Amino acid sequence: MVTAKVWVLKKHFEGFPKTSDFDLKKIELPNLKDGELLLESVFLSVDPYMRPYSRTVMKEGDVMIGTQVARIVDSKNPAFAVGIFVVAKSGWRTHFISDGKDLQALPSGWPESLPVSLALGTIGMPGLTAYFGLLEVCKMKPGETVLVNAAAGAVGSVVGQLAKIGGCKVVGCAGSDEKVAYLKKIGFDEAFNYKTVKSLDEALRKASPDGYDCFFDNVGGEFASVAINQMKKYGRIAVCGAISQYNDSVPQKGPYVQMPMIFKELRMEGFLVTSWNNRWEEGLKTLLKWVMEGKLKCHEQVTEGFENMPAAFIGMLKGENLGKAVVKV
Repeated sequence: MVTAKVWVLKKHFEGFPKTSDFDLKKIELPNLKDGELLLESVFLSVDPYMRPYSRTVMKEGDVMIGTQVARIVDSKNPAFAVGIFVVAKSGWRTHFISDGKDLQALPSGWPESLPVSLALGTIGMPGLTAYFGLLEVCKMKPGETVLVNAAAGAVGSVVGQLAKIGGCKVVGCAGSDEKVAYLKKIGFDEAFNYKTVKSLDEALRKASPDGYDCFFDNVGGEFASVAINQMKKYGRIAVCGAISQYNDSVPQKGPYVQMPMIFKELRMEGFLVTSWNNRWEEGLKTLLKWVMEGKLKCHEQVTEGFENMPAAFIGMLKGENLGKAVVKV
């Protein structure tokens, strides 16, 4: 018998999540049946989507939703050998049982020298979000100017680098001078700290006086309201996230988007990366290739210890991470 540790949602979040909203429990797992396998989480992901989805898909007492890279430690399924790593969507658990149908293998050609945790970040869901959001929603073209906010995060840092690979000028903003320095290090043409500029409008105008062809929005709120007025005619906006609004108890009000949308003939589209589930293999292969060629740099914020899952999650929502936030069990 294996004892698994799990984090459950003790109480729905009111405003910003608190450690007291979570509860650490132990679960005795049953013996394996034919066709099943036992997995041990090695790295777990903490992501912004967990905050809004906790309200819509979870009830109090449920295991927190989430993704992990796990190692197979026992198998009664001939399709899965002990010792291999897979990506699973089994929530905040140290161990779990699967029939294998919900598991995703690492992309073929994954070198042993590459950390498997990248399958939760640059070569995983966040990387694919950047990939399809830029190519299919923004439809970026060489020579265009791309704006991305939360640019030092898991998605934003990949957006900027993919736009550079695609021959674009890239402007990014982040919430600390350390993050801004990192953006410039990985190739952003312009970057600024939105917390210290006197005027967001002026900072955006200075970074690209001619405006922006593409805006990859991870933040929403005031930033999006200012940025939309600096879009070029026929500009495209990919609405990926709204992290500035996830913890609001009272919904934010306007400004409203209709005037710039009409007179600049803009296109704004919200999207979920799951819309391209049938193309994930293509995306992951491409991202892995660019990482191995050195065109795509990766940075991870690793928190040690399963007991620190809530703290890592809360820290990520506060913007304390540089790159992808993961927890090492």
